Amino acid sequence: MNQEKLQQKLRKQTAQAITQYNMIEEGDRVMVCLSGGKDSYTMLDNLLYLQQVAPINFAIFAVNLDQKQPGFPAHILPEYLTQRDIEHYIVTEDTYSIVKEKTPEGKTTCALCSRLRRAILYRTAKEYGATKIALGHHRDDMLETLLLNMFHGGQLKSMPPKLVSDNGEHVVIRPLAFCAESDIAQYSQIQQYPIIPCNLCGSQENLQRKQIKMMLQDWHERFPTRIASMAKSLQQVVPSHLCDSDLFAFSEIKATGEVNAEGDIAFDPPSIQSTSSSLDSIHVVEVN
Repeated sequence: MNQEKLQQKLRKQTAQAITQYNMIEEGDRVMVCLSGGKDSYTMLDNLLYLQQVAPINFAIFAVNLDQKQPGFPAHILPEYLTQRDIEHYIVTEDTYSIVKEKTPEGKTTCALCSRLRRAILYRTAKEYGATKIALGHHRDDMLETLLLNMFHGGQLKSMPPKLVSDNGEHVVIRPLAFCAESDIAQYSQIQQYPIIPCNLCGSQENLQRKQIKMMLQDWHERFPTRIASMAKSLQQVVPSHLCDSDLFAFSEIKATGEVNAEGDIAFDPPSIQSTSSSLDSIHVVEVN
């Protein structure tokens, strides 16, 4: 896919997600969390474009959390953002030392690092008057989280495209919810973003998330439409065909004698449903 078509695709998908979930409203002040990775660069680029063409007015500013990782090139993001004349703030907090000190040898750093980052970002959003906090998670992140929760947490749960923050004070949005990681990676290479690697989670090779990512990549190579189909399923949930009694009143189910659109036939593909309907009209003849 050439640069123009890829750019149009990502911008369209971002606009669709924002519209479908009412992520950004008139007068919003959106804090874009910029990590220096391909996803957050692409998100910022898409939001800046949509800011120019959207029928509503909203402001954008970028925030980077400098966690004092060894070798972190602190000059890259300020220079990039200044060149593009984007309002931005660099927040410096030595969470790297805390994470390394508190995490036992051989354990993953993600949980503690994520909690510390969230607290700082929420505080920063409040300080600079943000009404929305934009994170760069994409479609594949959401699917990986779904499978991680299924395989290791016993929950059917993913990353929502929009939610209220842990402290109840902010609305968090994920504008790239419909964008594929492969498209973002290709676009990032074309744009030649100055990528900054993470020395915490990025250096841990045996993370469960990385294993899930490899599995999804393998599926995509062998079954190209599978990932898109899985992503679509996140928007088409049928509680009556799962097992959560808090979401569906299984205890109140009774036969009514009327056709039920969500009965067993709802599980069959259209061709089988058609065949079933035809079979209803066949008369059985007894042969002596």
